[in-house]
Amino acid sequence: MNKIKRKSLSLIICAAMTASLLVGCGGDTDQSAVTTADSTAYSSVDEEDNTDDVQTEESDFFGASYDPFADDYDPYSQGGAAAQTTVEVIAVTNSTETLVSAKETEASDVTASSAKTESNNDVTADTTPDITEGISITFKAENSWNDGSSSYAQFNGIVSCSGTSVGSWTAEITVGSGISVDQHWNCSLSLENGIITVVPEEYNSVIADGESVSFGIILKNADINDSFEATVSGQSISASASSGNTYYSGVSYTPAKDVPEATTDDWLHTDGSKIYDDDGNEVWLTGINWFGYNTGTNTFDGLWSCGLNTSISSIADRGFNLLRVPISAELILEWSEGSYPTANFNQATNYYLVGLNSLKIFDYVIGQCRANGIKIMIDIHSAETDASGHNYNMWYNGDITEEDYLAALSWIAARYSQDDTIIAYDLKNEPHGKANESPRAKWDDSTDSDNWKYIAEKAAAAVLGENPNVLIVVEGIEIYPTDTDVNGDFSSQNPFDYYYTWWGGNLRGVADNPVDLGKYQNKLVYSPHDYGPTVYAQSWFDGDYTYESLYEDVWHDNWFYIQENDIAPLLIGEWGGL
Repeated sequence: MNKIKRKSLSLIICAAMTASLLVGCGGDTDQSAVTTADSTAYSSVDEEDNTDDVQTEESDFFGASYDPFADDYDPYSQGGAAAQTTVEVIAVTNSTETLVSAKETEASDVTASSAKTESNNDVTADTTPDITEGISITFKAENSWNDGSSSYAQFNGIVSCSGTSVGSWTAEITVGSGISVDQHWNCSLSLENGIITVVPEEYNSVIADGESVSFGIILKNADINDSFEATVSGQSISASASSGNTYYSGVSYTPAKDVPEATTDDWLHTDGSKIYDDDGNEVWLTGINWFGYNTGTNTFDGLWSCGLNTSISSIADRGFNLLRVPISAELILEWSEGSYPTANFNQATNYYLVGLNSLKIFDYVIGQCRANGIKIMIDIHSAETDASGHNYNMWYNGDITEEDYLAALSWIAARYSQDDTIIAYDLKNEPHGKANESPRAKWDDSTDSDNWKYIAEKAAAAVLGENPNVLIVVEGIEIYPTDTDVNGDFSSQNPFDYYYTWWGGNLRGVADNPVDLGKYQNKLVYSPHDYGPTVYAQSWFDGDYTYESLYEDVWHDNWFYIQENDIAPLLIGEWGGL
């Protein structure tokens, strides 16, 4: 039995931590690095999204003045002063592995590297293309496999410039009849009459003199020994190169760990502001976010380049004991109805997942987390499956109603009620909305359909009705009245009648109307989200801000008082960018 990591502290206050860690992506690591420095208080979950492609240019995070009342204020969007992705790419001593560290702002991309091929040898193949004057391309076979009915081969394309540079390029690959495209990354493409036309993404369309970019394609009904003609053009310069078949004989995989039987004796509970296990040991949760089950990938983002086993093992090796899994209510409902949307992953790198549907892969993840001593927190990140679904204010959206949302929670809680690997449910990511938005989330003592406090109690009942042992994690909202005697029902649309903070970060309402779980009150954890100025230049970052100024201006009244007054534990569900 793998017990969760314990730490007995009278006050669990973490010093500065490094950016979030996710290990196991392989391939080229020549991108320039941009590092994020994060900090946390008490238990925390570092927000990590291992997605497709690296963009390492620094953004101008302070290009617009902060205005929390502005209609276009969105700290997580591409606009305003919101940050884009910052990524640190670090080569590990083993040349077959890469460590990727990234702070996710939910519309972000993270590196997609060349997939790796299974072998017992320790030598890696040289993938450097033979570059001649001008622009050139190599299209190399790296791996092939058979799923019992069809053959597959993975090819990597490398487009390089020497003595010139291009602002855009396209490639054509003649594959002939009978071959189709199964997966692709770092490009968009079309297949017509046996010719694949490859178009770069915006981030890899420009190639400077002496540099190269890469893309990848998995072909169905192809083999490692197939050779295809590839041509590339850009800005009136053209060149062609036949594919060179390179079998990656030197890449090893992290094998799956033996999965112990699920247990039901390692649940957690709270007492005042602390979390304990059944033996009375205080627990410190240090977590990481990994997106994908909410985005339409239907598994973890990044598995087009990372090995799942390697990643989970490396998360555990770096001291994380909690994995927050953002997921959509829509996907859970589809599973409950026997529908399993296709999981998108690199079948060469994650060959052991081939043949598993998205729910079976989820079960595989639970088993490997259990084997690695990692607990899981389910996070209903959005109602509908949508990478931008978190932008919608509420727990319902489109075809997903409040009833559907509650049904999804109930189903997944029942399915895993006999497995203490899943120890917590984050009921909804960042319910929010400004005073003049409709609908928007509020927090009061009503039974209104937009009252997040009331809905959270209903959602908790749906979960605890199926599994009374799990922790219930409740996030804050965005706004709270400055005068509850006058505007306690949130009826005012005047923005100056409210306190504002990060989405999910406003827990002022707990002081007036705490969440009531009845006999399960010792399962309640509050979870604010809090960020630094590189995510958005909030007003409290003006001038020479300090820990003390942030405590006085933001943290204490929004959520810190919950810990100080011994009301309930705090779990910082997302943080970073300081």
